[in-house]
Amino acid sequence: MNSLRRVTLALILGLSLLLATTRITAALEVGEKAPDFELDSTKGGKLKLSSLRGKNVLINFYGYDYDPT
Repeated sequence: MNSLRRVTLALILGLSLLLATTRITAALEVGEKAPDFELDSTKGGKLKLSSLRGKNVLINFYGYDYDPT
């Protein structure tokens, strides 16, 4: 797996965890900057969203259905 895919996967998993454990109280408007956050990197160390400023970043939000039926 190349490093871009690893970073993308880490961001997606981290954001999913962040959203699952954090209560969002205010929505962002179009054009507003996302709040900065930090995740464990797949290469070791930490990765901050702000370190990717100026680069294209895709944040994918998706839900889980835990209903067994």
